[in-house]
Amino acid sequence: MKKAFLVVAAAVLMSACGFLKNSTTGASSNQTTTQTATTTTPANAQSAGQGAGNALLALYNQYKADGNKYDYKNMQNILNTVTLVANCEGLKTNFKDKTYLKDFGKGMIASSLGLVTQNNVESVTNSLVTMVKESETVQNATTTAQNTANTAAGYANTAAQYAGALSSLLSAFGGSK
Repeated sequence: MKKAFLVVAAAVLMSACGFLKNSTTGASSNQTTTQTATTTTPANAQSAGQGAGNALLALYNQYKADGNKYDYKNMQNILNTVTLVANCEGLKTNFKDKTYLKDFGKGMIASSLGLVTQNNVESVTNSLVTMVKESETVQNATTTAQNTANTAAGYANTAAQYAGALSSLLSAFGGSK
């Protein structure tokens, strides 16, 4: 039973990996997408922000359910962390682009059901920029998880690497939701 769960979990994670690679490019379903073919447009930034907002909301809800703790070993948290990191990839290269940040923020506000608001969007975006630019290890976590490992262990490693930054960010929301 345990072995079957691990096989299913690994398959789900590998499927999610392919989905995340393609979902962050902003291309239509009729186009072939690659991770390097992204362009900076308001639609791409807003779409990435929406993905990040959805992942943040899911992480925050689980954080509250777990007694204000980020459990980086929880499978759903692992998937949501990888989703968040994948959607924040554009922040690495566009962190000085005020238009990109504004559009990214609009997407987060639209998708986070009140968790990210006009009042805290700049702070949340800055926290995410810091998170993805913090260290070389963190900067390479998404690439490692998506392109090299493609395993449950790779995704779990990504979640563990972001545990401190996410705990800090999630605790900053306090009782806002």
